[in-house]
Amino acid sequence: MKSDAVKIKLHPTYTFYIFVRKKNLDTKLTIRLNENVIERAKIFAQNNNISLSKLIESYLDLLTEKRSETTGITPLVKSLTGVIQLPENYDYRKEYTDYLNKKYE
Repeated sequence: MKSDAVKIKLHPTYTFYIFVRKKNLDTKLTIRLNENVIERAKIFAQNNNISLSKLIESYLDLLTEKRSETTGITPLVKSLTGVIQLPENYDYRKEYTDYLNKKYE
């Protein structure tokens, strides 16, 4: 089974990748959707150089894939790791307490 990554820029800072598995088991499916949703999806797919069929297939695959019983770190969370550099002695509890105290003065 071959897999290709499709790079999608949803946010100016973050890049997301959709992995599309190539199989020879393609089957035709007819679905009815709201016309506005279809048009937005077509534009999205075109802007990200992916076919609408592959976009929908990737989304449905993501929704229906088997997940382990233990929740792992999602790709989004992994991509955010290391984005913020904080000093080693940073006390987030103190900062949050100070924020709340200031907010509710």
